Amino acid sequence: MSDQNAELVSRLLTALNRRDHVEMASCYHPDATFRDIAFDLKQKKQIHAMWHMISETDLRAAFRVLQVDNEHGTAEVVDDCTFSQTNRPVHNVIVSHFHFQDGLILEHRDDCDAHRWADMALGGILGFLVGRLRFLRSFQAHRLLQAFIAKHSEYQ
Repeated sequence: MSDQNAELVSRLLTALNRRDHVEMASCYHPDATFRDIAFDLKQKKQIHAMWHMISETDLRAAFRVLQVDNEHGTAEVVDDCTFSQTNRPVHNVIVSHFHFQDGLILEHRDDCDAHRWADMALGGILGFLVGRLRFLRSFQAHRLLQAFIAKHSEYQ
């Protein structure tokens, strides 16, 4: 099973680099959850919408699977992109944690340095505040995702 889970993580992250949100969504359990420095999503449909939104950016990703067993996995992901709201370049080093069930990802948590990310993405006092206050990151991410979902009936 751990070989299958390693392949699943590789499939997910390869699809991220190709910006293939449909393939990414196929890696998640229907009851999956996703959490990072901004998003706290429940259910595959929300996660799919997030990846679809992200796939429309200039994201480039490199990854390596660090550890995978029958229940859990960890990967390092390095994303490079332009933050669309400011046109600032972002180089984000992420540690992704996975919990598997039924051959799919049930839980996905991405950890990175929120202070560093906000400084790159926003800079100045706004970057300082956003980097330290999760509710500001979550509010903005939720607003962007809801606007995206409103334009895409398949997620409603």
